[in-house]
Amino acid sequence: MTNVRTGDAIVAESFLDVRAKLLEIAATLDRIDRASDGATLGDRAGNQRDLLLQATEILLSDGPDRAARLQQLFSRQYEPDWRDQFGFNEAERV
Repeated sequence: MTNVRTGDAIVAESFLDVRAKLLEIAATLDRIDRASDGATLGDRAGNQRDLLLQATEILLSDGPDRAARLQQLFSRQYEPDWRDQFGFNEAERV
């Protein structure tokens, strides 16, 4: 028999932890905005900030697959030759 928790139970168990994480995210975005003071962020920082904003859009969307979509957002695309790109070859795997 599977132990299935209700949505109410999950909210009750997780609320304070999730609230703290959301406050941390909001505070980080606020610090970024204050620090940049309207200036354009560098390429890497700007791209990373954009990823964070895209992540918040995923969080606000509907569907049971938000975690999977976030993981995909922050992951590299699969490339068949990744071993060559990172300097791994057959001889080194032994």
